[in-house]
Amino acid sequence: MRVLVVGNGGREHALAWKLLQSPRVQEVFCVPGNGGTAQLDRCRNIAMGVSDFEGIARLALVNNTGLIVVGPEVPLAEGITDYLQQQNLTVFGPTQAGAQIESSKAWAKALMREAKISTAASEVFTDAASAIAYIKSQDAESQDAESQSVRTQGTPIVIKADGLAAGKGVTVAMTVEEAIAAVEESFGGQFGAAGQQVLIEEYLIGQEVSILAITDGLTIRPLLPAQDHKQVGEGDTGANTGGMGAYAPTPVVSLSLMERIQTEILEPAIAALRRRGIDYRGVLYAGLMITPEGEPKVIEFNCRFGDPETQVVLPLLETPLDEVLLACVEQRLEQLPPLAWKAESAACVVIAAGGYPETYKKGYPIQGIEQAEASGVASGTIVFHAGTKLKQDQLVSDGGRVLAVTALGETFETAIAHAYEAVECIEFRDLYYRKDIGHRILKSRAR
Repeated sequence: MRVLVVGNGGREHALAWKLLQSPRVQEVFCVPGNGGTAQLDRCRNIAMGVSDFEGIARLALVNNTGLIVVGPEVPLAEGITDYLQQQNLTVFGPTQAGAQIESSKAWAKALMREAKISTAASEVFTDAASAIAYIKSQDAESQDAESQSVRTQGTPIVIKADGLAAGKGVTVAMTVEEAIAAVEESFGGQFGAAGQQVLIEEYLIGQEVSILAITDGLTIRPLLPAQDHKQVGEGDTGANTGGMGAYAPTPVVSLSLMERIQTEILEPAIAALRRRGIDYRGVLYAGLMITPEGEPKVIEFNCRFGDPETQVVLPLLETPLDEVLLACVEQRLEQLPPLAWKAESAACVVIAAGGYPETYKKGYPIQGIEQAEASGVASGTIVFHAGTKLKQDQLVSDGGRVLAVTALGETFETAIAHAYEAVECIEFRDLYYRKDIGHRILKSRAR
């Protein structure tokens, strides 16, 4: 079987890498791919945009591909699955109607209310003046309630652009001034059309976890729980990013908690989508906050594999990935045997360009990847490429998040140690990475 992977990030490199491990997968095409996929055996990059639906369909038909896997959210939100299905092609990824669960946070909130899924309280605004007035009123109520020892919503408060903003449309405002600035930036065009509607949410306290679940629209199965590190700065500070590192499985999610997530969040979400007439086949990614009381609350839903969570979940998966994806597409997930996993941990450290997620430069030569992977041969270290490309046979940086260095280990501590050993082998000008991935788990176990 030939498989076509749409996208050019670390997630897509991980997908192509994992698919090629299956004995049934003969070849993988990546549209457009990156410097890492260009160097995989039996993998070909095709220079084409992820929104070139006609070109992607033609490529798939000419090469008789048995499966198309859509990585990024943007083409899903634009309706790539609908278009390709009309060409009688087999696609893993929800339709445009299903992708609304990520492309509109307001739509997703309404679905959660309908399904009685626990989530942060929120209000939706379509103009800056109303949003700012709400922020000020909430702060005033909070100050008044505080004097009476009553808890209500003031700051911190969360401002979210309603649409797709590459993981950067969320501001956790610690002051009223920060909240107002975030609203003004959103309506001022920082996120384009995605920011012309905003959600203002209550600030949840706890630990964030990522649950990537696969579904055929009837059955839904969670993959291993992962924990992402979204902020650019150490100690979970600074601006939100697409993700600076991750690890799996996270001990924050026990077996009993995963059962609750299954019955209280995942299954109700799929049932609510069905009630709306949406046949959702693909990944349903639940970004959760686990409160100090152990309650799971949904922060957001995404319609695709997470990045960098995919880079730690897939290396632990032993079941061939094509079997899993085809079972979803062909609506026979219930018949698939339980997924097999390695009894190990995986940790990933993202190496970014200096200045990310704001202004950064591209085109710097990258050295040390072979040494990084060789340093962790016994631990299964692999460097997934995100923002890279080959320029006259020289690998150069080509994005904000450049590489995702993943390592396995018998324990989380050994996995993260192997990952950082590999990171130190890699060099390019002005690189940046967080040195505290997994810090909460490390601290809790050191006590």
